[in-house]
Amino acid sequence: MVNRPQLVDQWGRPVKRAELRKEVSAPTLSGVRSPISGYPGNGLTPDRLAVILREADAGDPIRYLELAETIEERDPHYAGVIATRKRSVSQVEMTVEDGGETSHDLEMAQMVRDWLDRDELADETFHILDAIGKGYSFTEIIWDTSMGQWMPERLEYRDPRWFRFARHDLSTPMMIGETGQEEEMEAFKFIHARIAAKSGLALRSGLARLATWNWMFKAYTQRDWAIFTQTYGQPIRIGKYGPGADQKDQDTLFRAVANIGGDCAAIIPDSMMIEFVEAKSIGSSTDHYERRADWLDKQISKAVLGQTATTDAETGGLGSGKEHREVQKDIETADCRALAAILNRDLIRPWIDLEYGPQKRYPRLRIARPEPEDLKAFSDAIAPMIDRGLRVSASDVLDKFGMREAPASAKILTPMAATAAQPHPETGGSGAVPPESAVQYPFNTRLGQPGPRAPLQTQTRSTGLSEPLGVSVDRLQQEAAPDIERMLEQIEVMLEAATSLDEAKAMLLEAYPDLESDGLADLFAEAFLAAEAGGRALIEAEAEEADG
Repeated sequence: MVNRPQLVDQWGRPVKRAELRKEVSAPTLSGVRSPISGYPGNGLTPDRLAVILREADAGDPIRYLELAETIEERDPHYAGVIATRKRSVSQVEMTVEDGGETSHDLEMAQMVRDWLDRDELADETFHILDAIGKGYSFTEIIWDTSMGQWMPERLEYRDPRWFRFARHDLSTPMMIGETGQEEEMEAFKFIHARIAAKSGLALRSGLARLATWNWMFKAYTQRDWAIFTQTYGQPIRIGKYGPGADQKDQDTLFRAVANIGGDCAAIIPDSMMIEFVEAKSIGSSTDHYERRADWLDKQISKAVLGQTATTDAETGGLGSGKEHREVQKDIETADCRALAAILNRDLIRPWIDLEYGPQKRYPRLRIARPEPEDLKAFSDAIAPMIDRGLRVSASDVLDKFGMREAPASAKILTPMAATAAQPHPETGGSGAVPPESAVQYPFNTRLGQPGPRAPLQTQTRSTGLSEPLGVSVDRLQQEAAPDIERMLEQIEVMLEAATSLDEAKAMLLEAYPDLESDGLADLFAEAFLAAEAGGRALIEAEAEEADG
């Protein structure tokens, strides 16, 4: 019999494999974990809100959590920005990094990758991210052991009202048991997510704590706005009766005036009349109510998303839309890293321990948007290095471009240079005529890379020059060849490093004073002096022949 090592969680609690096969925190209608919620937001006042928050600080967060739920239901702006933040993270692709290079490490990582390919994962991570608003969340892992293996079948979001924190530190999570008492949570059974908006206790670190005050103040503003609109936004109905009207006629007129607003119909005697006075004659305005409500919404946008440009259109506001988007991107990146750390700690590592036992290296979950990369710059930089002998894995390059390795039976695209080197269909020669750029220029400017340069010719050319001058030209060409080669090598290095013709021009002008041209200049000076002397001697010889 094999003795398995005793597994413990991050709090030192031993793992009970039999308990992992059960649902331990499912809701019960008649028990203490009831899905029915209260509504502490009804008639909320500053005094009541302060009491609710103090209760949460003391370890009794039920009314605070119910109030946080109410705000998401009744405040469309808060619901929109908090959902935007959660959905932006839940839709980011998850990848798995291998824990090592052995076959065992690769097998564990592939098991996690296969499990991540689930349609339900986006919704499960969305509910885990409820911790952004309330400060923390609890998700029960439903393990599947039907085939003798351990695998997460699904992740069930649990109401945070069914959990508490230990009274001695207000940070160690506890579960409400069937008897209503606080019990230790089963190890390897829950994902305890905490994404804090500020440092401190989890009960005081959620964004909902900020939103409660903001929502209460906006509720007062909206109530006053509604009363103002009802009082001054509707026409005033005035009933008039004659001097001979008795009490019965007056009651009839009053009922008609009272009901005509909703029924839009009434019957009154000919001796009576109803007059409607338009509210616009009073000269009232509701701009201050709207401005206050908008200002409160902007504070929530700043708290949740870090900016206002993506939620509140404002002409001439501070900062551009791009800068505001960068702020939101920073928050998203932080949320992705926090969620990845939570899942690695509470899901991936426990799963590997249950399935394979404790490991030295574990596969790691990574949640991040791929950074855009300039593939052209990568190609221009890597090609000269490969030409100089750098060993680069083909799979790494293919991954950069998002391509897979072509199978042996696939039709392969060939580069233009390889095509040009094949036999010409008409001439049947061993090679086709090189491109025009390779003939006219020492560099293949069409491809942006140095092309083949023909070696400098040193043999005497049939130029039609006289024999003494032809010999001088051939000698100059032979003696100048080494200096020209060194100069061309320097120019080649600059052209290889340049990414455009303008950049190459600037590099050549910048490097011109430092080019090694002293030896070439001396050589040309000697050649010019010799040519002048030879020319004088040739003229004198021709003159002597003419005189003789």
